[in-house]
Amino acid sequence: MPINQNQLEPFKNLELIAKKVVEGFITGMHKSPFHGFSVEFAEHRIYNKGESTKHIDWKLFARTDKLFIKRYEEETNLRCQIVIDDSSSMLFPKDSENTKLNFSIYAAAALCELLKQQRDAFGLTIFQNKITQHLPAKGSTTQKRIIFDVLEKLLEEKEMNKNTSAESALNEIAEIIHKRSLVIIFSDMFDNKSKHEELFSALQHLKFRKHEVILFHVTDKKKELDFEFENRPYHFIDMESGEELKLNPSQVKEQYIQSITKYKEELELKCGQYQIDFVEADIHEGFEKVLYAYIVKRNLMSK
Repeated sequence: MPINQNQLEPFKNLELIAKKVVEGFITGMHKSPFHGFSVEFAEHRIYNKGESTKHIDWKLFARTDKLFIKRYEEETNLRCQIVIDDSSSMLFPKDSENTKLNFSIYAAAALCELLKQQRDAFGLTIFQNKITQHLPAKGSTTQKRIIFDVLEKLLEEKEMNKNTSAESALNEIAEIIHKRSLVIIFSDMFDNKSKHEELFSALQHLKFRKHEVILFHVTDKKKELDFEFENRPYHFIDMESGEELKLNPSQVKEQYIQSITKYKEELELKCGQYQIDFVEADIHEGFEKVLYAYIVKRNLMSK
């Protein structure tokens, strides 16, 4: 299934992006939230009396008894790694064109369009219980074509019983991205309940490696968070394990909502503690609306 370029068109010509991106979501990240994040040492120069001593190289002074200033060169390009959860739970709702995975694919494609326009480097990582594909960040037209090919193949994904191990994948991502980057994750974060602490630790690992992290928490809010089903018997099937359960939703609704709300609140709290942007992404709102709202928010925050 090819990516519908018409759906991406608003992001290619969006007036907000075209006119304000310098202060907004993309370039604004170079200047405000990430001030100095892409700065690398270039050379030394002799210290001039009266200058700030902030950048004096004191180790060099100890060796030479002369004062030198460290000069830095700020890179103009942002590095962004887009990460997509490809576990079977992302295929919900089953037999629908509007799955969590499709939402994530189109959102990722739109971001690639934005990043390419700004001449930023962008890469793509796909994971299930481990990383299945990793394309390091580059800024070329060829890179965009390769990523779109991968995303288009992913749109055809229908395989069930693919387990998630987000914590191991995110830990690996933290290690293999060597330069400080913006890491954008699309995932429902539905992992094994016993591994929640490991999952939180993996998110913290990304921050420890100095990456800026945005988590788009992709869900079908009506069904997965609010548990809105008709009052009749249903046959529920776990899309990752294949486990089956027959029951009336009213039997478990209260307990389910209590459990899922507690986990979501804890996830959001941990993201706040780690300074990770947590973005609610309800697939029924559409990827355009969710991305647009977040971009506007970042634009306002960067001013």
